[in-house]
Order: sequence, then C-alpha cells, then structure tokens
Amino acid sequence: MSRIAFAPAKINLFLHVGAPGGDGYHPLCSLMAFADVGDRVVLHEADSLSVRVHGPFGGMLAGEGDNLVLRAARALLARARGPQPLVGLSLEKLLPVAAGLGGGSSDAGAALRLMRAALGVQVDDVELEAIAASLGADGAACLWGRPVLAQGRGELLTPAPQMPTIEAVLVNPRVEVSTPAVYRAFDALGEFGDVAPPPMPAAFESVEELAAWLGMMRNDLQVPAVGLAPEVGDVLATLSEERETLIARMSGSGATCFAICASDIEADALAARVDALRPDWWTVRCRLGGPWPDA
Repeated sequence: MSRIAFAPAKINLFLHVGAPGGDGYHPLCSLMAFADVGDRVVLHEADSLSVRVHGPFGGMLAGEGDNLVLRAARALLARARGPQPLVGLSLEKLLPVAAGLGGGSSDAGAALRLMRAALGVQVDDVELEAIAASLGADGAACLWGRPVLAQGRGELLTPAPQMPTIEAVLVNPRVEVSTPAVYRAFDALGEFGDVAPPPMPAAFESVEELAAWLGMMRNDLQVPAVGLAPEVGDVLATLSEERETLIARMSGSGATCFAICASDIEADALAARVDALRPDWWTVRCRLGGPWPDA
C-alpha cells in the first residue's frame, strides 16, 4: 500500500495584521494562493505510526520528533474506529523550513487528506478542517490548498475572487526567520494594520490587474522581517529591479519572497537570471492558484 499527497507552498499575496488582543493573538486578513511546487507526503505500511523525513530540506527538521505531520496523523487516527492501521508516513521536504510558505501546515493537510481517503476514516470535511485549524493559523487554508481570503487567526475562510493563472518566481535567501521574533519586532514598531477585508472585485480579468490591485495592499510583517534578516530586503530589491516583475513581496513572516510576472516566458527569464546572479539563493519558477492535483 502506498499513496501520495501533494503539499503545496502557501503564498500570502497580501497580509494585513492587526494589534494583538488580550489573548496575545493578532487578527489578520490575507489573500492566499498556492503554488504548484511543494512537499510530498507518502503513506506506506509500517509497524507503528511514524514520519520519515527526507529530501533537500529534510535535514532542517532533524530531531523534530513531534512535527505537524505526526500530530495531524495522531489526531485523525484518534477518531478512527476499530484497530489502529499499521501505517507510517514519509515526508519529502522540498520546501525551505521557516520560510513563510506554510510548509508544516500544508504537510499536515496533505497527511489528513491522504489518510482519510486511504484508510476510510469517517470524518467529514468540517471535522477535518477543524483538526487542521487546531494545528496552526494556516492549517485550515492549507488543508484544501485553494485560493482563499483568511481572517481571524487564519481560520475564517471565504472564497477568493476568481484569478487568472499567476506566473511567478519564488526566492528564498536560505535564511530561517523566526515567526515569533518577527511578531515581537512587529509589536515593538506599534504600526498595526487595518484587518477589514479590502474592497475587491468578484474576478480579476488579468494578471496585470491583479498585480496593480496588490500594489495597494501590503504585508505588514515585511518591514520587521527585513529588520531581522536583511537578506530578505536583498531579495526584494533584486526582484523589484528586474523588468519582468510586476510586483514583488514577501510571503507570510518570511523569508521567501515572490515576484509576479505577466507571462510564462517572462517568469522563466526572471527565474533563470536570478538563479545566475545568486546561485546561493533558492529560486523556483512556479504558478500560483490551486488546488493542484496530488502527484
């Protein structure tokens, strides 16, 4: 028995963050899309439930015994009736860690979808989403991997406007950025954003229209992240200076940034040039949208 689920990279096209409440959590409003690049989760026979991690970025999770994939699997199996199945999971880690791409949440979502389908666990979509949401702010959105507007702590989801296929380039300077540290720096600045959903059309007719609209939005965590990791600012400056870039922005709390391009030819050219200029960076050509098929 072996089945595979795709765990796409999450991209915050914009991310507005408000002042923390009494519980310390920050309300947010974010338009999320998902890339056709990501990690892969494989279900296989095993003597006991465990997660094997491998791939280019697998070493960054070494020693992390209780990761989100394992927690997701345990939460789902706790709802299964009858004897526990003898299965394990393998995670091929193709995305950088601590990168603003929702990797752990997307991996957990892929594990939940995969195990429910393969094992026939009687959990409906609402309950599955509740499990995903309990694992982190991006959990509910990353479960399905389709474009959404996320509010609250990230668990309140509404469908995104219709968008064209977005040709894009992802760039990470290969530095880890701590989300708690970024939020502490954000709080110290005291420049909290408005988290009311901005007016938006029912559909964006072109990628140029989308990029122009996104230019009026922001990522409120970008300034504090650049303060903690100047390499993020280097990536943004490099992308912004290239002629193919319609808009460049950081995703999540960093350190990955994205550039939106008008066509596949321009995105190919941008990715190739950045890779040649900075071979020490992680540069990936992708499309943004979703959901993407498992493979």
